Amino acid sequence: MTKQNISRCSFCGRPKSETELLIEGQDAYICNFCIDQAHQIVESEIGSKTSGSNVSNIEFNYKPSDIKNFLDQYVIGQDNAKKSLSVAVYNHYKRLNQKPSKSKSKNDDVEIEKSNIIMVGQTGTGKTLLAKTIARLLNVPFTIVDATVLTEAGYVGEDVESLLSRLLQACDFDVALAERGIVFIDEIDKIARKGDNPSITRDVSGEGVQQGLLKILEGSIVNVPPNGGRKHPEQKMISVNTKDILFICGGAFDGIEKKIAHRLNTEVVGFNSIRETGAVDRDNLLQYITPTDLKSFGLIPEIIGRLPILTFLDPLDRTALRNILTEPKNAIIRQYKKLFKMDNVDLEFEDGVLEYIVDKAVEFKLGARGLRSICEAVMLDVMYDLPSQNVDSYTVTLDYAKEKIEKAEFLRHAQA
Repeated sequence: MTKQNISRCSFCGRPKSETELLIEGQDAYICNFCIDQAHQIVESEIGSKTSGSNVSNIEFNYKPSDIKNFLDQYVIGQDNAKKSLSVAVYNHYKRLNQKPSKSKSKNDDVEIEKSNIIMVGQTGTGKTLLAKTIARLLNVPFTIVDATVLTEAGYVGEDVESLLSRLLQACDFDVALAERGIVFIDEIDKIARKGDNPSITRDVSGEGVQQGLLKILEGSIVNVPPNGGRKHPEQKMISVNTKDILFICGGAFDGIEKKIAHRLNTEVVGFNSIRETGAVDRDNLLQYITPTDLKSFGLIPEIIGRLPILTFLDPLDRTALRNILTEPKNAIIRQYKKLFKMDNVDLEFEDGVLEYIVDKAVEFKLGARGLRSICEAVMLDVMYDLPSQNVDSYTVTLDYAKEKIEKAEFLRHAQA
């Protein structure tokens, strides 16, 4: 190497005489000007990855009314749950987008904390559908996870940290983006205590899971296995800060109506109510739910405290079930018509058919999911035969629907 090369910066080419400092490396040199420029580039890149994602990478331009109006297009009824969910999501991202105040005034030192939400409702009333519809609207990391697979650390199942693995996967492992996402934990009631009192033995899929969820719900730095499942010492972990992750929990809490009725000093059925509780709507006891009822059901007080927003979903009456069949954008009947339209067949239903399907759904008490099961029983043979036939239209009659439902019920009883 010549003396001329030694006396010049390997990056900008300045001679040593025009620099204040020339640092020697392995077959290369860098001057103080290039060092300053490199430092600015590093600061810019690190800043964009750590602090830029919270606002620039997540655009949130919806008001609570906008969110609810979108939910109305896909979910029938449940105005109370829609409002609570809309406000919770709106406040969450308004909190994330707040600018740190440079003022030293004490009035500007208010730190807004996140408000996780828990939704209670009977099966088939729309808890998971609400979550999926929110995910359809929001341009933010969102994932739905099931609490039933979780167990305490060291036992067969998945660790609670696997909840965050799904969120990381939803945003291609962009940690900064995931730290401002939303996680919907379904079937939260399945991790309730197995007894009324604190467990003196291992409750590996109940109280043990609740204890593991505490730090995640409140906000802490958690080591997450990238692929979910169990953690092991040799596995590479990803550190995720859950402080700014919004958690929405949902569960059917089957049987909690009895605990609500007991608290209200009334009965779920019968005529043993007292005068003071004469105004209680026994057909919808969930509207009176309180955190005390969740505690009686089996959620530990620490979990309840980290889910400050408690909302309920109304049971679906006959009118709501009838509307679910035809009104939403993704209504069940519209889905069948679209499927047949792909085969160039116009599908129609007699009005009596839809009323009959609703009657059966009310009888089975399975909510909106019952509607889908009944429709599948009615449409199975039609979906099997029509693609092979050269027809332009088909109408499902009431007699045909009754025949298929009665046949399905007979087979079910025979198998039982």
